[in-house]
Amino acid sequence: MAGVSAAASILSAETDRSIGYCVVGLGRIAGHYLAGMKTAKYSRVTALVSGHRDKAERIAAENQVPASNIYSYDNYDAIAGNKAIDAVIICLPNSMHAEYTIRAARAGKHVLCEKPMCTTVADGEAMIDACRKASKKLMIAYRCHYEPMNLRAVQLIREGRAGTIHTIESANGFNIQPGEWRLNRKLAGGGPMMDVGIYSLNACRYLTGEEPASWTGQMSAMDHDGRFNEVEEDLVWSMKFPSGVLATCQTSYGVNMPGWFRVRGTKGVIEMSAAFGYQGQHLMARVAGGAPIDETSPLRDPGHFPLETDHLAECIFDGKEPKSPGEEGLRDMRLMMDIYRACGRA
Repeated sequence: MAGVSAAASILSAETDRSIGYCVVGLGRIAGHYLAGMKTAKYSRVTALVSGHRDKAERIAAENQVPASNIYSYDNYDAIAGNKAIDAVIICLPNSMHAEYTIRAARAGKHVLCEKPMCTTVADGEAMIDACRKASKKLMIAYRCHYEPMNLRAVQLIREGRAGTIHTIESANGFNIQPGEWRLNRKLAGGGPMMDVGIYSLNACRYLTGEEPASWTGQMSAMDHDGRFNEVEEDLVWSMKFPSGVLATCQTSYGVNMPGWFRVRGTKGVIEMSAAFGYQGQHLMARVAGGAPIDETSPLRDPGHFPLETDHLAECIFDGKEPKSPGEEGLRDMRLMMDIYRACGRA
């Protein structure tokens, strides 16, 4: 009986462990994290940061967060003294990611930062350095690294089911509304490339398992309606990988392009629609010598988000590095800046 009691105690401790997250910025993306943590295994929201106290109080009440755990941007550094906060989730405009990541690390907190990780390569390097010096985890919120259908596509490619891969095509975009902060280059760092194009860029990298050896790009603005005075409207780029794989991608803020990719190999084709959305990933594969594959993700919004918060929680518990660390975000930052330069942007 003593052995049973000991085992039960261990199981209870394992089940009860959790990481307390402070959500920084209460915009649209924060809502997905807040909803997702209600079903998470190891994640719970314990604090909020907002510039709007009334909004924060309403959201705190909805998520059982005590009013004493609401912070403003001015007193953000005070999270250092709150033991209920183990990590922060940065849900702010792109240009603010670096500052609030670095301040979180200095406050002794782990960081889950939305993509893109920042707006300059130098900021990305500073974020990684700050978290390393503080011995804190830095994870970039690449949902597709944890989403079942994207992982299935990678598995099929690694197993050689499509043969030798020759080409990848991908697109992701939408028609943006006027007045969005994403149209402000200072806040966003760029246009659709930094926002939704990064999904196609990152997908080409995880599908091949390689880093591009060369790239070209072109960008333009078709709609002269005032939205694109500071950022591009459309951007098309190509990449060549060391193995010889050629990738062509496009992104837009002017037309709807529900995210997709198509991988062509010597034995068949692997493709996914709704590849980068919050739900509905639909994987199809036609490969030689095998039955057609037609699979749809069972996850529904906000199901992707607890996969991310729980993964970071497990990394904190076990002392492991996240699957999408700061270095992963920095690689994309460097590539996006290279592609922008290839397009002629200063």
